[in-house]
Amino acid sequence: MLTLFIHIRILDLVDIFFVAILLFTLYKLLKGTAAINIFVGIVAIFILWKITDALKMQLLSDILGAFISVGIIALIIIFQPEIRQFLLALGTPSFLGKYGKRFSYMSKWFETSFETDTDPIVVACQHMSNIKQGALIIITRQNELQQVVNTGVLIDAEISSPLVENIFFKNSPLHDGAMIITQNRIKAAGCVLPVSKKKLPRYAGLRHRAAIGLTENSDAIAIIVSEETGFISYSTHGSIRHNIELATLQQKLATDLGLDNKETENEGEKEIVKKD
Repeated sequence: MLTLFIHIRILDLVDIFFVAILLFTLYKLLKGTAAINIFVGIVAIFILWKITDALKMQLLSDILGAFISVGIIALIIIFQPEIRQFLLALGTPSFLGKYGKRFSYMSKWFETSFETDTDPIVVACQHMSNIKQGALIIITRQNELQQVVNTGVLIDAEISSPLVENIFFKNSPLHDGAMIITQNRIKAAGCVLPVSKKKLPRYAGLRHRAAIGLTENSDAIAIIVSEETGFISYSTHGSIRHNIELATLQQKLATDLGLDNKETENEGEKEIVKKD
């Protein structure tokens, strides 16, 4: 009967704690990318392997064990950019301080609201659309696209319509690349994006392909202003919607950034305060 009880040592709890930290850190690096699905699948197979091994299901356990052993090499190849990013962050002196502060606010990590001042973006898109000035604006959500930011010129400025329009002005040296907006700030401009291999209409240019290519592999939002037609396009999750109205653009930004939910919550709080 004693064998039915699980003996847990203090070191076992410490082991579980550090594994949880490792998995959570990997999740933070991979979230918002296509690699997160592979990561979840590998974790599920590993857990299934441990369960079959504990239940003495020898054949299935051996098959899953062999898959895990060979899969380590495949994981290194698949997650090469993410592993590199993790090791670079681990070697930074501020890594522990950065994540130490965040561990005390874990609940905030799962919030679906991304504070972004969308009004200047919409106004800039309207002006650029009127004069047929091409633009490619990327708004990040969970994944901050640091690797893409590193390909451009760091700006780190407040969002304003004149600044957005000046960056995409035809004579500007940064007008050909993409603008990255993160945490309600213009993080960088002139960034290079991956190009999608999807079949697109002939009127879709390189900006449209780059927008789809980025949103295929991340949770970012892409806004494109066509230099030929002046039409505004909107891309998320590898799909694109052409020639949208400004009101539709404002509404989709509010929905995808979770701003409409927050406004509803704030209105509810105001009503409660008034009643009190």
